[in-house]
Amino acid sequence: MKRGERNLLLGIAAAIVLLMIVNGIRRAEVPEQDRDLPFYTTASKELQHEGGMLYKRLGCKSCHSLWSVRDIMRNVPAPALDGMGSLHERDWLYKYLSAPDPQAIVPSRLKQEYRMPSYAALPDADRQLLADYLGSLKVKDWYLEETQKAECRKLTGEEC
Repeated sequence: MKRGERNLLLGIAAAIVLLMIVNGIRRAEVPEQDRDLPFYTTASKELQHEGGMLYKRLGCKSCHSLWSVRDIMRNVPAPALDGMGSLHERDWLYKYLSAPDPQAIVPSRLKQEYRMPSYAALPDADRQLLADYLGSLKVKDWYLEETQKAECRKLTGEEC
């Protein structure tokens, strides 16, 4: 290895070590609660599995993100489902999913193709399952206000 190549590699290694040190200092400054993922579920394994399968079958991820999993290549137009059970009661979710016109309950500024479809024709057992699943998606208390603001921004397009 030539001297110049060795110096370049040493420089890169030094830069990486420096970045790791800076990141460690920044992480130490962040309160412990903010290091944890704020999202969790109260669902049983069975509900997680069945609800997740229904979520996939209905194509919910084409408009919503879940567990903060986002495709960096596209913007997901509808509110994230993370913490939905902390924002709305399970019964409210069931009524919303059963409404012939969900926009009558929650007006949407989204384009027609991204507006929440009505699941009134979906079998009642599926609507119950989806309401149970969404109701189990919680957010920790310390992050609830930020989740409410994010949902409001997605629905209205304005700071709330």
